[in-house]
Amino acid sequence: MELVERAWAGIDAGKGHHHVVVIDGEGRRMLSRRVANDEPDLDTLIAAIVDCATEVNWTIDLADGPAALVLALLLGRGQRVWYLPGVAVNPRVRWVPRRGQDRRERRGGHRRPGPHAPRPA
Repeated sequence: MELVERAWAGIDAGKGHHHVVVIDGEGRRMLSRRVANDEPDLDTLIAAIVDCATEVNWTIDLADGPAALVLALLLGRGQRVWYLPGVAVNPRVRWVPRRGQDRRERRGGHRRPGPHAPRPA
């Protein structure tokens, strides 16, 4: 990777692996890689990204669980990490029902009875 003044790294965290994308100040993709959730692999990737820019802004979509190792490695290197939840990136996930699910069930399961629903006597 070429040396740039500022880079942005986005991490899509997962249980077994993460996907990391790095762009430069012009918005050009510098790196897009899947990396195992394993300390040596993550440490190598983080070192390569930190070495390619004088300042790296990190963003991740999880704040705990599967992201704990990568967060510990980044914070251990003194990197600043921003949390950006997946719904902020793709707001459709809020209202698109899953297979076999009613749309109202995604919002807490509160359903108003229809006009033909049985009512107490």
